[in-house]
Amino acid sequence: MVLFTTIQTMKKKFLILSFLAVTAFVFGQEIKENQLLPKFTVKTENGILKSSNLKGKIVLINFFATWCGPCMKELPHLQKEIWEKYKDNKKFSLLVIGREHSQSEITEFKAKKGFTLPIYPDEDRSVYSLFAKEYIPRNYIIDKKGNVVYTSISFDEIEFKKMVDKLDELLK
Repeated sequence: MVLFTTIQTMKKKFLILSFLAVTAFVFGQEIKENQLLPKFTVKTENGILKSSNLKGKIVLINFFATWCGPCMKELPHLQKEIWEKYKDNKKFSLLVIGREHSQSEITEFKAKKGFTLPIYPDEDRSVYSLFAKEYIPRNYIIDKKGNVVYTSISFDEIEFKKMVDKLDELLK
Protein backbone atom coordinates (compact mmCIF):
# COMPACT_ATOMS: atom_id res chain seq x y z
CA MET A 1 0.00 0.00 0.00
CA VAL A 2 2.85 2.40 0.84
CA LEU A 3 4.50 1.65 -2.51
CA PHE A 4 1.24 2.35 -4.35
CA THR A 5 0.82 5.69 -2.53
CA THR A 6 4.43 6.65 -3.28
CA ILE A 7 3.99 5.86 -6.99
CA GLN A 8 0.74 7.88 -7.12
CA THR A 9 2.47 10.83 -5.44
CA MET A 10 5.37 10.62 -7.88
CA LYS A 11 2.95 10.54 -10.83
CA LYS A 12 1.16 13.64 -9.53
CA LYS A 13 4.46 15.47 -9.07
CA PHE A 14 5.57 14.46 -12.55
CA LEU A 15 2.31 15.67 -14.08
CA ILE A 16 2.50 18.98 -12.24
CA LEU A 17 6.13 19.52 -13.26
CA SER A 18 5.33 18.57 -16.86
CA PHE A 19 2.43 21.01 -16.93
CA LEU A 20 4.60 23.79 -15.51
CA ALA A 21 7.37 23.12 -18.03
CA VAL A 22 4.97 23.15 -20.99
CA THR A 23 3.25 26.29 -19.68
CA ALA A 24 6.60 28.05 -19.26
CA PHE A 25 7.60 27.09 -22.81
CA VAL A 26 4.32 28.08 -24.44
CA PHE A 27 3.65 31.27 -22.52
CA GLY A 28 7.11 32.21 -21.37
CA GLN A 29 8.88 32.54 -24.69
CA GLU A 30 9.47 36.21 -24.94
CA ILE A 31 12.57 38.06 -26.05
CA LYS A 32 13.83 40.34 -23.33
CA GLU A 33 16.64 42.83 -22.98
CA ASN A 34 20.16 41.37 -23.01
CA GLN A 35 19.14 38.48 -25.26
CA LEU A 36 20.37 37.95 -28.80
CA LEU A 37 18.25 38.78 -31.80
CA PRO A 38 16.68 35.52 -33.02
CA LYS A 39 17.45 34.37 -36.56
CA PHE A 40 14.60 35.03 -39.00
CA THR A 41 13.74 36.00 -42.55
CA VAL A 42 11.02 38.31 -43.84
CA LYS A 43 9.67 38.58 -47.34
CA THR A 44 10.13 41.94 -48.99
CA GLU A 45 8.73 43.23 -52.24
CA ASN A 46 12.19 42.59 -53.73
CA GLY A 47 13.05 39.24 -52.15
CA ILE A 48 14.11 38.12 -48.68
CA LEU A 49 15.63 40.02 -45.76
CA LYS A 50 17.61 37.91 -43.29
CA SER A 51 18.27 38.98 -39.71
CA SER A 52 21.94 38.19 -40.33
CA ASN A 53 22.00 41.09 -42.84
CA LEU A 54 21.29 43.47 -39.95
CA LYS A 55 24.49 42.77 -38.02
CA GLY A 56 26.50 45.90 -37.36
CA LYS A 57 23.42 48.13 -37.45
CA ILE A 58 21.11 49.57 -34.84
CA VAL A 59 17.75 47.97 -35.60
CA LEU A 60 14.24 48.82 -34.49
CA ILE A 61 11.71 46.03 -34.99
CA ASN A 62 8.04 46.89 -34.57
CA PHE A 63 5.20 44.36 -34.66
CA PHE A 64 1.71 45.66 -35.43
CA ALA A 65 -1.63 44.78 -37.00
CA THR A 66 -3.99 47.03 -38.96
CA TRP A 67 -6.90 46.20 -36.64
CA CYS A 68 -4.95 47.17 -33.48
CA GLY A 69 -5.96 50.55 -32.03
CA PRO A 70 -2.71 51.23 -30.13
CA CYS A 71 -0.76 50.20 -33.25
CA MET A 72 -2.63 52.77 -35.32
CA LYS A 73 -1.71 55.44 -32.76
CA GLU A 74 1.95 54.39 -32.76
CA LEU A 75 2.64 54.03 -36.49
CA PRO A 76 2.38 57.77 -37.31
CA HIS A 77 4.94 58.42 -34.53
CA LEU A 78 7.24 55.75 -36.02
CA GLN A 79 6.89 57.44 -39.41
CA LYS A 80 7.54 61.01 -38.24
CA GLU A 81 9.80 60.68 -35.21
CA ILE A 82 11.96 57.74 -36.26
CA TRP A 83 11.71 56.86 -39.95
CA GLU A 84 11.89 60.42 -41.29
CA LYS A 85 14.76 61.18 -38.90
CA TYR A 86 16.90 58.08 -39.54
CA LYS A 87 15.91 56.68 -42.95
CA ASP A 88 19.14 57.91 -44.55
CA ASN A 89 21.36 56.70 -41.71
CA LYS A 90 23.36 53.70 -42.99
CA LYS A 91 23.84 52.50 -39.38
CA PHE A 92 20.07 52.12 -38.86
CA SER A 93 17.38 49.70 -40.02
CA LEU A 94 13.67 49.79 -39.29
CA LEU A 95 11.50 46.71 -39.71
CA VAL A 96 7.79 47.20 -39.21
CA ILE A 97 6.23 43.76 -39.36
CA GLY A 98 2.51 43.22 -39.96
CA ARG A 99 1.44 40.27 -37.83
CA GLU A 100 -0.92 38.03 -39.82
CA HIS A 101 -0.89 40.30 -42.88
CA SER A 102 -0.08 39.45 -46.49
CA GLN A 103 2.09 41.55 -48.80
CA SER A 104 -1.00 42.75 -50.68
CA GLU A 105 -2.65 43.85 -47.41
CA ILE A 106 0.55 45.68 -46.41
CA THR A 107 0.81 47.41 -49.80
CA GLU A 108 -2.82 48.53 -49.64
CA PHE A 109 -2.48 49.69 -46.03
CA LYS A 110 0.65 51.75 -46.76
CA ALA A 111 -1.01 53.43 -49.74
CA LYS A 112 -4.18 54.21 -47.79
CA LYS A 113 -2.29 55.67 -44.82
CA GLY A 114 0.50 57.34 -46.82
CA PHE A 115 3.28 55.55 -44.94
CA THR A 116 6.74 55.34 -46.48
CA LEU A 117 8.34 53.34 -43.67
CA PRO A 118 9.31 49.75 -44.52
CA ILE A 119 6.52 47.34 -43.62
CA TYR A 120 6.87 43.59 -44.09
CA PRO A 121 4.28 40.80 -43.91
CA ASP A 122 4.28 38.00 -41.32
CA GLU A 123 1.21 36.06 -42.45
CA ASP A 124 1.74 33.02 -40.26
CA ARG A 125 3.35 34.75 -37.24
CA SER A 126 6.59 32.86 -37.92
CA VAL A 127 8.69 35.93 -37.12
CA TYR A 128 6.47 37.26 -34.34
CA SER A 129 6.48 33.87 -32.58
CA LEU A 130 10.26 34.10 -32.20
CA PHE A 131 9.80 37.25 -30.13
CA ALA A 132 6.51 36.81 -28.27
CA LYS A 133 3.22 34.95 -28.03
CA GLU A 134 0.77 37.83 -27.61
CA TYR A 135 0.23 41.58 -27.40
CA ILE A 136 1.00 44.27 -29.95
CA PRO A 137 2.35 46.74 -30.72
CA ARG A 138 5.77 45.58 -29.64
CA ASN A 139 9.13 47.23 -30.19
CA TYR A 140 12.65 45.85 -29.95
CA ILE A 141 15.86 47.81 -30.35
CA ILE A 142 18.87 45.72 -31.31
CA ASP A 143 22.43 47.02 -30.92
CA LYS A 144 25.29 46.58 -33.42
CA LYS A 145 26.32 43.30 -31.79
CA GLY A 146 22.84 41.78 -32.18
CA ASN A 147 21.74 42.21 -28.54
CA VAL A 148 18.26 43.33 -27.60
CA VAL A 149 18.77 46.56 -25.63
CA TYR A 150 15.18 47.84 -25.40
CA THR A 151 11.69 46.35 -25.47
CA SER A 152 8.19 47.77 -25.13
CA ILE A 153 4.62 46.53 -25.31
CA SER A 154 1.61 48.63 -26.38
CA PHE A 155 1.78 52.35 -27.10
CA ASP A 156 2.35 55.11 -24.61
CA GLU A 157 3.77 58.50 -25.61
CA ILE A 158 6.12 58.62 -22.59
CA GLU A 159 7.46 55.14 -23.32
CA PHE A 160 7.75 56.00 -27.02
CA LYS A 161 9.89 59.02 -26.07
CA LYS A 162 12.16 56.68 -24.05
CA MET A 163 12.53 54.51 -27.16
CA VAL A 164 13.43 57.53 -29.30
CA ASP A 165 15.96 58.63 -26.67
CA LYS A 166 17.52 55.14 -26.69
CA LEU A 167 17.84 55.26 -30.50
CA ASP A 168 19.35 58.75 -30.34
CA GLU A 169 21.89 57.51 -27.80
CA LEU A 170 22.86 54.48 -29.89
CA LEU A 171 23.05 56.39 -33.17
CA LYS A 172 25.28 59.27 -31.96
